[in-house]
Amino acid sequence: MKKLIFFLALLSAFANLTSQEYTPLNKVVWPESDSNDSVYTVAGYRHGVSFFPQVQHSDVEYVAGTELLFDKYHSADVIYEWLIRWAEQYPDLTELYQVAESFEGRPILQMTVTAKKTGKHTDKPAAFFEGNRHSGEITSAESVMWLAKHLLEEYGKDPVITDIVDNNTIYLRPVNNPDGHNLYIHTAQSNRSTVRPTDNDLDGLLDEDSPEDIDGDGIILTMRWKAPDGGDYIIDPDDASGRLMKRVPAGTGDWMTSSEGVDNDGDGRINEDGIGGLDLHRNYPENWRPERHMEATGRGFTQGGAGEYPLSETETRSVVTFLLSHPNVYVVNSMDTRVPMHLRPPSTSASEERMYPEDLEWYLLFDKIGKDITGYERAGDVYQDYGGGNPLFGHGPDFGYWYYGSIWYGDELWNGGRYKDYDGDDDIDQIDLLAWDDTENNGDGFIEWKKAHHPEYGEVEIGGFHPKFFSQNAPAKHLLPWAENQALFNLEMVKHLPRLEWVDIDIKKEKSYRADSTDYQVRVKYRNSGKLPTALKQADLVKIVRNDMVTLGFDRSDVSGEDAAVRILQDENEGGRSRFSSGETGSASAVKSAGFLDGGSVAEVIFNVRIYGDRSVTGSASVASTRGGVLNNREFTVGK
Repeated sequence: MKKLIFFLALLSAFANLTSQEYTPLNKVVWPESDSNDSVYTVAGYRHGVSFFPQVQHSDVEYVAGTELLFDKYHSADVIYEWLIRWAEQYPDLTELYQVAESFEGRPILQMTVTAKKTGKHTDKPAAFFEGNRHSGEITSAESVMWLAKHLLEEYGKDPVITDIVDNNTIYLRPVNNPDGHNLYIHTAQSNRSTVRPTDNDLDGLLDEDSPEDIDGDGIILTMRWKAPDGGDYIIDPDDASGRLMKRVPAGTGDWMTSSEGVDNDGDGRINEDGIGGLDLHRNYPENWRPERHMEATGRGFTQGGAGEYPLSETETRSVVTFLLSHPNVYVVNSMDTRVPMHLRPPSTSASEERMYPEDLEWYLLFDKIGKDITGYERAGDVYQDYGGGNPLFGHGPDFGYWYYGSIWYGDELWNGGRYKDYDGDDDIDQIDLLAWDDTENNGDGFIEWKKAHHPEYGEVEIGGFHPKFFSQNAPAKHLLPWAENQALFNLEMVKHLPRLEWVDIDIKKEKSYRADSTDYQVRVKYRNSGKLPTALKQADLVKIVRNDMVTLGFDRSDVSGEDAAVRILQDENEGGRSRFSSGETGSASAVKSAGFLDGGSVAEVIFNVRIYGDRSVTGSASVASTRGGVLNNREFTVGK
């Protein structure tokens, strides 16, 4: 941690010397929760406890080693340590900076990856990949880290990776929710997103009913106890081992179950209002809806976890403000866990009802590409393919397409152990999960039932599937393919970004005058050799992008004075589509709109130029596209 604090201070001191202008990393004294103390403390006023025993999970690496492997998950300390190491090791390819502070004051770090020798990061088509918005969905952070490692270590070795990093920019944010990530990694607790105290059960109290680790094993497991008056569960008769529970009609079973804990507020429910509860993936401005208790009529749509207002949470707000200030970003994946599924807009209606057909075609293509790479069975929109016609509001993919005009996925990683139908009943259920765990995972995903004493129920049994490293995330020994394959899909989307290349600048003599001047046509040609167009139709509709622009310019000395050599002529039919610029010093130029260019197409923009006298003049052309990148000055000679 001392190294991190020193590095933050160093970046702050030299912020003005960096090639990218970002908020420098703050010198932060991290909360008590990140110390080596045995107690983990959560910030914020709440009616329940704010401190928990610290634990170290066997599936997590808490101290950075000499090599970043993906046979363990990594604490935020380890992730940040590797970001710092890479920033030091690859200064020509990376920039590390702080984009925000979390609710508890932790730095949220982001890394830019691009070859600085080939141009500014903002002059290249870009992608943004975010992990760990949801506290416990740590597989997503590992996928971002796998991609970062792959790009940096393979640059200069793999020609495909070298080409990608030379010609594109990749913005990487592994942990957008360090508070929740740390709570998940360092304790038995889990929560949805931010740790900001929240009244989840609407009883006027904040975070008053967190789970308790009754048996002290560092995991919040399932708790079962005998119900003499009839319960909701029986031992699953299809499980010969007697480990699995099966739900039956209320009152007809032998057992009751709950997650491990007690009813702290006496409302008859266990663990219904734990730490935090806001959902950073319901906090985006597009189609945001208020919490149930905030909706005045009682008849409108509401959204649990939405926050007090759109972008109320600094973690979400920092994503939106960064992207709005970096409109060169074309493809985004803000990843979660688990289904698994390639998940995209819309979140409140069917795809065909709201999306431009030409934009939807690209999404459908990426759906197919994603499934081919990752093996996920499902890919599609949030509303139909994920929610079955139930809407989600304030959702990232909807912001990504309708507000930001991008290709935006919110992919779900890990299949919860649903690999195979072991019993051949055409249904992959908990019987099959247990079979996979026994045969492929050494039985580590299921914790055997053991007796414990509960202050209310007396003798209980505690066990079941591991909630963190089986149900929500892959067991660490099975992490690598999930992190890698998801990253390879993200990389494939980068490969589809537009790419501008010069074709030619043709000069054609049009007309000579007795006054010893000659008019020429200068035809500027360039190609989009990439696959995506330089903008989606939706991006143009919401004006998150400008038309691609071609600039023709000459040195000021050639256009001014009595002995002017050249003049750029304005066509009568151009109207407001051309802009002319001149000044007392520097160059004189004209700018013309080229619209947007489909992948594989060539654009041709014509300028009319008049040369005075029997001479030649050197000019230059450039192309600027919001999402297609920049083609810098290409010289040409017009005249004799």
